[in-house]
Amino acid sequence: MQIDKEQFKKDLAEQIQKDYSQSIDAVSASEVYQSLAKTIRYYISGDWIKCKEKVRDNLEKQVYYFSMEFMIGRLLKETLLKTGMLEDVTDVLREFGFKIEDILESEREPGLGNGGLGRLAACFMDSCACLGIPGNGNGIRYNYGMFEQRFSDGNQVEWPDDWLRNKNPWEIRKENRKEVVKFGGTVRMDANLKPIHEGYEIVHAVPYDMPIIGNDDKTINTLRLWSAELSLEDSELNSVEYSKLEAKKIEIQKITNVLYPDDSTDEGKLLRLKQEYFFVSAGLQSIMKDFKKLKLSISEFPNKVAVHINDTHPALCIPELIRILLDEEHLEWEEAIEITRDTMSYTNHTIMQEALEKWPAHFLKNLLPRIYMILEELDRRFNDKYSSSLTEEQLRNTSIIRDGYVRMANLSVIMSHSTNGVAKLHTDLLKTEVMKDLNFLFPDRFNNKTNGISYRRWIESCNPTLSSLIDETIGKDWRKNPLELTKLNDYKDDPIMLDRIERVKNINKENFSDYMKQRYDFDIDPKSIYDVQIKRFHEYKRQFLNALHILYLYHKILREPDYKMQPVTFIFGGKAASSYYRAKKVIKFINSLAYHINTDPRVKGRIKIYLIPNYNVSLAERIIPATNISEQISTATKEASGTSNMKFMLNGAITLATLDGANIEIKDQVGDDNIMIFGLNKEEVLDYQSNHNYNASDIYQNDEDIKMVVDSLVNGFLPKLGYDGIDLYDSLLKENDRYFVLKDFHSYKEASAKLRCMYKDRKKWNKMSIINTANAGIFSSDETIKRYAKEIWNVNGDF
Repeated sequence: MQIDKEQFKKDLAEQIQKDYSQSIDAVSASEVYQSLAKTIRYYISGDWIKCKEKVRDNLEKQVYYFSMEFMIGRLLKETLLKTGMLEDVTDVLREFGFKIEDILESEREPGLGNGGLGRLAACFMDSCACLGIPGNGNGIRYNYGMFEQRFSDGNQVEWPDDWLRNKNPWEIRKENRKEVVKFGGTVRMDANLKPIHEGYEIVHAVPYDMPIIGNDDKTINTLRLWSAELSLEDSELNSVEYSKLEAKKIEIQKITNVLYPDDSTDEGKLLRLKQEYFFVSAGLQSIMKDFKKLKLSISEFPNKVAVHINDTHPALCIPELIRILLDEEHLEWEEAIEITRDTMSYTNHTIMQEALEKWPAHFLKNLLPRIYMILEELDRRFNDKYSSSLTEEQLRNTSIIRDGYVRMANLSVIMSHSTNGVAKLHTDLLKTEVMKDLNFLFPDRFNNKTNGISYRRWIESCNPTLSSLIDETIGKDWRKNPLELTKLNDYKDDPIMLDRIERVKNINKENFSDYMKQRYDFDIDPKSIYDVQIKRFHEYKRQFLNALHILYLYHKILREPDYKMQPVTFIFGGKAASSYYRAKKVIKFINSLAYHINTDPRVKGRIKIYLIPNYNVSLAERIIPATNISEQISTATKEASGTSNMKFMLNGAITLATLDGANIEIKDQVGDDNIMIFGLNKEEVLDYQSNHNYNASDIYQNDEDIKMVVDSLVNGFLPKLGYDGIDLYDSLLKENDRYFVLKDFHSYKEASAKLRCMYKDRKKWNKMSIINTANAGIFSSDETIKRYAKEIWNVNGDF
């Protein structure tokens, strides 16, 4: 986008005056950010409108991506890069006496996601826009993010993530597009067998739209986030006491108050269910209204609309669309089911049974009575159709409602035309283990779409030094086509390139070290190996294994004071869900270990350990370019794909991994010599699980090193850990080490030692780094979205 800098200066100054009644020389960096974002939003608004009109006028099919999370990160720099305004805006700010870095740093990160699910959704939305695909996000406008993570005496403490405190300048409130969502009440059938819903509670869903900008702002899609608001009309307001009105307002606002409320109680579970139906209902009602403006037959709906369910959280899209088609469009059941199935597609993100959502039937019956009636009918029809061709066990495994629960994964597979996994291994496990009976019924519906990442954010934006080196080496075509990165393979033995790639990494490490010192007072040696594990805390991701290995190294150093090793800084980042007791104990363990190691003079800097509080996208953008070793150590079969593994790979880190998720495909791309694999494989894990022949106590009793580190959890070796180590100790021995931490311990220890030894040969290490970056293009979310568009959504784009 070409801008007149003088006019832009005037527009920015006027916006600041409107916002703050101040001149630009009297406002802060955060205030400049707010007005700058609004000015840029105004500049792109014309193109945003044109894109919407083009899609409408050409009757183009649109994708609506429903997700509980959109972890979009900061937007200003991305927007300036995509619109080509970065240089001009930097100049304008400099003339006003501001540094672009200060303005960028003042942006608060939107509290719209927590982990890989939300980051994937953000990358997918970016790719849709950049590929010219009409792809829109649909989610919740949370008043507060999951939480702001702080530490007190090593424990995670949750503080409100008040990300909207200074408002979100990128969003536009669309009061005229609000929808009505109904909860509770009763449903009866009239004389014509039409449902009559009575006594329900009304909640208004108000949309806030944000632009999703493609390259050169050719395509601008929309992320629509819904906010729950009080629905009382003026006539009702006069008859309600103020105190009751306030209580009702607070109760309604809870629906969109916080990302992932504590669901350890029935009250919390019901709130989560309310959230899921709220944004699904609002989104589908809005989509239907837009479709009807096209004046097409309702049978054309699947030809103009694709609804994608990102994991099971939005699975209520299915009965809600059927409700709209039956009750509002007055279709017959058969046609409503056919249209719904042809419209819906589903991505599964887990094989873990406890993570496959299911809801107590009475929750749905009481909270969403009409939806529950539809689910009962879907289940009845499914059982009538397949009861004669399935065994009782198969029918039990595949039914939508069984044993008092509504099973959302089964609903999603049965009522979608496509179900995809997110890595080759994950999809294979879905078909052969977790959903084998559903795959038996619907083999043509299951397919793989390995996850991908937005290289625009994860190298162009966050690692400009490396990006510039790539430009100088192979040209700039890779910025449009990431597969062009393979040309770097021609330089993997070039001594000049090997030297330059190391200099880039060292610059990033020094920058990260300086930032950590300034922000957290962390003393990170930029000459040490940066060994990094950043992801949400979960037992299957095995931050515990990583920490136990560090504890082993600590013991080794104390036993062998002259032990020589390459200095390593172990860096962790991630949050544990507020009700996830075990994961929070692992955080306490890591923080306790960090205190003892980092303050013990006997260690002499050979190892250090840091858990960075409140990990988010912005921190990842600083950590990933500086990383040497990428920890991807989940228990085999548990990680569906992973995306941090791809981000690290793209930035030249070497992966230390199990054969799990997309690690397998990374290995296929880089070759055995450029990744470090350890641990049990899929077959070994499944064998232990099916035969129940794993005995953690035997390993503990017969291995001195393992016994030493496990006992250190409870014998007072780590005074800061105190009694909190008992639960972790019990997880290994009393609970028989569910995630095979002890079984993989020695394999992991040896793999880590090999990598540290390999780091000494800098020429070889830098060659490995180049090979990883060169072969990462296939994991671009652009490539993934092309496959979604062609093979699932049947939509067109500029590719």
